[in-house]
Amino acid sequence: MENILVAGANGTTGKKIVALLDSSQYFNPIAMVRKKSQQEQFEKKNIKTVLADLEQDVSHAVENIDKIIFAAGSGGKKVKVVDQEGAKKLIDAGEKVKIKKFVMLSSMGADKPEQSEDMKDYLQAKQNADIHLRKSKLSYSIVRSGALTDEVGKGKIELSEKLNKSGEISRDDVAQTLVRVLHDSATINETLEIIKGETLIGKAIPN
Repeated sequence: MENILVAGANGTTGKKIVALLDSSQYFNPIAMVRKKSQQEQFEKKNIKTVLADLEQDVSHAVENIDKIIFAAGSGGKKVKVVDQEGAKKLIDAGEKVKIKKFVMLSSMGADKPEQSEDMKDYLQAKQNADIHLRKSKLSYSIVRSGALTDEVGKGKIELSEKLNKSGEISRDDVAQTLVRVLHDSATINETLEIIKGETLIGKAIPN
């Protein structure tokens, strides 16, 4: 089983990712959390944790890690420090230890941040992190989701390199998509946009 570091494991989407990995026959989740108080919820379920802060050095967090899912976010408070520089830091750390794949949860609109007044800084940070990942030597998948909702997932999405329309998607389906693209053969060095749709995730992203 491959060890998967989940950055942002304590977030709403992050918790869903960790739960999916924990029930997988291929992957073993390592929940990366910022505070000691966040470790207990995972350790109760026998899920390993690592204490690391994206604003500090994170090199220790990638020890014995095979792949990384970056689902961390500052919630708009520290977009440059966390969403951009924190992501870059983890990409660089992963590159040093030659992890097999880096899966980035990005956002639709990150290709043209200037078109959004409200979200410009956030989307710019996401774009810069995505560019840094593409320039790295890592195998990667960048998943740019539509607006996140807390609806129950249907396991169905609409996916394309460029959707040319806006939309929303449940966190459940985003988490499932991120875990799906972890597989070696799923998507390699691709950027995908996803919103809710009618295609089963397993069909949209064949293994």
